Amino acid sequence: MIGLPAGTRIWLAAGVTDMRSGFNCLASKVQTALEEDPYSGHVFVFRGRRGDLIKVLWWTGDGLCLLCKRLERGRFVWPQANSGSVTLTHAQLSMLLEGIDWRWPERTWPPESAL
Repeated sequence: MIGLPAGTRIWLAAGVTDMRSGFNCLASKVQTALEEDPYSGHVFVFRGRRGDLIKVLWWTGDGLCLLCKRLERGRFVWPQANSGSVTLTHAQLSMLLEGIDWRWPERTWPPESAL
C-alpha cells in the first residue's frame, strides 16, 4: 500500500462504475456524484459491475494517479447503496485492497482473555 499523508480521507463511491473510465471521467464523477474535489489530495475508490476490479483516483499534489487492481479470485466487498459515498480508514483501505471484508474483520486467533 502506498503511504498516504496524514489527514487524507478515503471515499468509496457506492454503486457501480464503468471501468472503461479514465482520469477525466472519474474526476468528473467525484465532482458530480460525490460532490467532492478530485484535486483535494483525498483518495476516491470505484468498483466495476463484476466486483473483481477497482480503480483508485488520487491527487498527489503534482498530478493525478489512477491505480487499478483486479482480484484473480473473489470480489471486492462494497456497500449495498446505489449512490453516495462511504468513508474508510487507512486500515480498511488496506483490507479492501487485499480482498478482505473490511466491514467485519475477524481475528484468526482467540483473544488472550479467552486462554
